[in-house]
Amino acid sequence: MRVCVSFAAGTDRVGDSPRQKRTRRWGSGQYFFLVVAIASLGLYGYSYFARILYQTYESWSFDRAADRTAPVAGSEHEVTPMGSIAIAPKESKRLEESRVTTSIIGRLSVPRLHLSAMVREGIDRKTLQLAVGHIPSTALPGEAGNVGVAGHRDTFFRGLKDLENRDTIQFSTPTGMFTYEVELLTVVEPDNVGVLDASHGNVLTLVTCYPFSYIGNAPKRFIVRARQVSPQTQSLSIVE
Repeated sequence: MRVCVSFAAGTDRVGDSPRQKRTRRWGSGQYFFLVVAIASLGLYGYSYFARILYQTYESWSFDRAADRTAPVAGSEHEVTPMGSIAIAPKESKRLEESRVTTSIIGRLSVPRLHLSAMVREGIDRKTLQLAVGHIPSTALPGEAGNVGVAGHRDTFFRGLKDLENRDTIQFSTPTGMFTYEVELLTVVEPDNVGVLDASHGNVLTLVTCYPFSYIGNAPKRFIVRARQVSPQTQSLSIVE
C-alpha cells in the first residue's frame, strides 16, 4: 500500500486541481489491481491446464496398463480379469511392486454425476492440485477396512454437492473394479477424524471441505460413506 501511495503521489502535476489529482491517483490504483487480476488469472489458468494434462495422461496410462493385463486366450500364464477377487501370484507381486513405484492408485467415478478423477497416493498440496488423494494408512479398494479419499470442493469433488443416498461410486484399480453404494451423507467438524476409523467391512469414505460455495478456507467437512456391493465382500483368495 505504501508503494502505491508513493507511486500515485509522484504523478501529481503543478497546477492540477484536487479533483484531477484524485482522478490520476485512482487511475494508478486501477492499473495496479488490473495487474494483480491478470496475474491471478494466469496462475489459475496454469493450475487448471496442469490438472487437465495430468488427469488426461494418467487416465490414458491407466487404461493402457489395463489393456496389457487383459487375459489372452490360450496363454499358459492367463491373467485374472479386472474385477475378479482371485489374483495370480505373479500378478499380485507385480501389482504390489507397481504400488511402490507409482503414486497412482486408480480411477474414482460417480456415473450419475459424470464425475471421474484419477486417484493418487497422498493428500499433500501438490497431489490435491492434480488429482484426488488416497489418505495414507487407510485401506485400499478390495481390502477389508475403510478406504479414505480426499479432494478439493472447487475442483474434482464439486459434484458431490448433488450426491444422493444409494448413488453408485466406482473405484477402478489394477486389481479390479470395485463398486460402492452411498449410505450416508453428513457434515462434521474438521478435527473429527473418527470418520476414517477402520471398519470390519469394506467401506469407502470421501472427504471434502464444506460449504461448497464458501469463499476461503471452509470451516466444515462434507463426508460421504459408501459400502462395497461388488465384488461380494470376502477375503481375497490366491490362485494356485
